[in-house]
Amino acid sequence: MTDEQHNDQSRQGLRGVSSLEEARQWLAARGIEDIECVVPDQAGVARGKLMPADKFFASPVMSLPASLFAQTISGEMPDEDDHFQYDPTDGDIMLRPDFSTLAVVPWASDPTAQLIHDAYTRDGRPVEIAPRQLLRRILNLYDRNGWRPVVAPEMEFYLVKPNPDPDYPLEPPVGRSGRPESGRQSYSIQAVNEFDDLFDDIYDFSEAQGLEIDTLIHEEGAAQMEINLRHGDAVQLADQVFLLKRTIREAALKHKMYATFMAKPMSREPGSAMHIHQSVIDEETGRNIFSDAEGNPTKEFFSFIAGQQKYLPAVMCMLAPYVNSYRRLARNTAAPINVHWGYDNRTVGIRVPNSGPQARRVENRVPSSDSNPYLAMAASLACGFIGIENGLSPEDPIEGSARGLPHTLPRGLLEAVALFEETEELADIFGKSFVHTYRAIKQTEYETFMRVISSWEREYLLLSV
Repeated sequence: MTDEQHNDQSRQGLRGVSSLEEARQWLAARGIEDIECVVPDQAGVARGKLMPADKFFASPVMSLPASLFAQTISGEMPDEDDHFQYDPTDGDIMLRPDFSTLAVVPWASDPTAQLIHDAYTRDGRPVEIAPRQLLRRILNLYDRNGWRPVVAPEMEFYLVKPNPDPDYPLEPPVGRSGRPESGRQSYSIQAVNEFDDLFDDIYDFSEAQGLEIDTLIHEEGAAQMEINLRHGDAVQLADQVFLLKRTIREAALKHKMYATFMAKPMSREPGSAMHIHQSVIDEETGRNIFSDAEGNPTKEFFSFIAGQQKYLPAVMCMLAPYVNSYRRLARNTAAPINVHWGYDNRTVGIRVPNSGPQARRVENRVPSSDSNPYLAMAASLACGFIGIENGLSPEDPIEGSARGLPHTLPRGLLEAVALFEETEELADIFGKSFVHTYRAIKQTEYETFMRVISSWEREYLLLSV
């Protein structure tokens, strides 16, 4: 048995079963008393119910109101309009467990398990506005061609001092040296060592859930970190990001810190991204369709890039979903402001890393870390798919810096939402119901933001205008 096979079997023991009866045995063997039955909403927040294990097995399908997938990050509900309406009865949707996601909740005080669910209508159809189902909808487009996307996400986040009063700016936490970070500490091992106890818990919590972290590094900002995940199936990797965000937050709280995935949490520090590496495998041959038999890039490779160039601006509200997200996309920073592409070029929105033919891939550097991983992956893969389907051709690759070139990405949330709803190809591929629902949510969130007066306004306008 190889080490990889052994690790796979170990992870299988920690995470996932194939049936209700296996779940019963799995829980009994671990003395599990309670189950968190969760579903990711449009913001990537875990919603659901906590129930005793016995009650779960008595009725493993739970119900929640259909409006679950229409609420904003602040818990408000959008107003209806000509294109967006609620179910007039606010009836229930059915949430069915995906037993492959069964895992313990390692930070819980009592023996507890967690189980991600999928949303269905009462007559058994997938709820098309549910993020996990939307990602599956896009993957089905690839499957019809005999293809399977492979993704590898990279998540950046900040550690900060607890901030119970949101009117005060965030600050870096104090590490084991007794001092907060100052200056730039990119890739510093010593800076990571400042928080060794915290990262030990993150690794332990992740291992207990069968989540596989590839690497951990210190990023450019003060107490800014990045976790990279191993490549694999898009739904499984979106699940891992969904669970790891919660895991990292819980570990940080244990050490009296916050972990934040806000795109731009501190004005003088870099923003946080969720880069997505993407390739596509032919299911029959196992070959990466981005490379031909001689190892050269294929027309599908270039068309995938072209699709990203053409449509990433139109799905920007899924890749940068909040007003704060657009603060990250500033000129002369590590974040892209356009959708140019290049080989091993980190100044563009679409980077092709150095690799061998079988590992040839496209890195989307546009998404921010606050994005819902299911929606971000669905949006990115959809853009590439449209490019392949339509045989699009990309611009020439950028060889120098793209940071001084014009913006080709939306500059704000309202612009992004309008472009999203106006692009007919996206309504066809995502479904009109999702497009209109998501647009209504984002517009409502923007209006909520506009009710808040910022410190900038008080500083520069209060006594001057």
